Amino acid sequence: MKSRTLIQWMLAIVAAMWTVHAWSAAARDTGAAPKAPYKILYIMSYHSPWRWTDGQLEGFKESMADASVEYQVFQMDTKRNSTPEAKDKKGQEARALIESWQPDLVYATDDDAQEYVVTHYVNTALPFVFSGVNKDPKIYRFVGSQNITGVLEQEHFVETVSLLRQIAPDVKRIAAVFDGDAMWEPVMARMRERVAQIPEVEIVAWDRFRTFDEYQRKIREYPSQADAIALIGIFNFKDAQGNNVLYQDVLRWTAENSALPDCSFWIDRVHYGTLAAVTVSEREQGLAAGRLAHAILVEGQSPASLPMQPTVKGRAVISLARANKLGIKIKSGVLLSAEVIEKFEWDR
Repeated sequence: MKSRTLIQWMLAIVAAMWTVHAWSAAARDTGAAPKAPYKILYIMSYHSPWRWTDGQLEGFKESMADASVEYQVFQMDTKRNSTPEAKDKKGQEARALIESWQPDLVYATDDDAQEYVVTHYVNTALPFVFSGVNKDPKIYRFVGSQNITGVLEQEHFVETVSLLRQIAPDVKRIAAVFDGDAMWEPVMARMRERVAQIPEVEIVAWDRFRTFDEYQRKIREYPSQADAIALIGIFNFKDAQGNNVLYQDVLRWTAENSALPDCSFWIDRVHYGTLAAVTVSEREQGLAAGRLAHAILVEGQSPASLPMQPTVKGRAVISLARANKLGIKIKSGVLLSAEVIEKFEWDR
């Protein structure tokens, strides 16, 4: 009886020592003892409500659902605060919030947040996760950094053009439209590279416009030059007073005045009148970013060990309202394979 009790006592000691060892190993791996709730600051380049920014946060939260998290949100609103001076001021405000609130991790979406906020923290102790980034992370000095990882936003160009040609098979010449923002340069470069995968299609124009008037005039000229339009950069057209024209107003004017089928890469464009897109999913961007944050905070992995990659899952979306306005009959098989938007947003 005594020997059996001694054995049980020794086993209990071994089990306790193993528990302490395992907890200590976990603490060494994470750099600290387990902590909750985590404080996560979400810095969006743009604004809310907007499906793109809100959807990224929703996906992020879904991936972090099993952890206790306190969130705070900062909106840079750079579609309206569009000058370099205004963006820099918003960046300073975001950095001040980081210093005062002391988050455990910062989630930053889209390029302006990277340029005006995250670049100030490269190789610091604070971990950052990004999504919605178009530019090469090397530009921001993220590659090789110890504290930054994230999700790249790379458009589904070939898939979008293929969808457009299923809807309008005669499309062979496409005019691509951009505003003057530098964020579109890597998008344009990827489109130039990938158009070779669609030998039956030619990009006949790579047009960049500063004013809404220039854009309107060119849209009216395109029918003599192109069969379709790729509406890519449309956020920074200026009106006669020098103010930005809302992209929703640009798209509505286009739907009401252009006789050419058009495409883009984001679902909100289709709600506001663009004919077709294989969209970059805001939810998938957020889900992927949330998985990275979970690996860092909950699992104790280093940001440097987590690769920066694009999401690959896109979604076909078609505006039936726009097709009807253009007099295009879409095959049922194409409609069944896509999300169909039956009304223009302004008619809802």
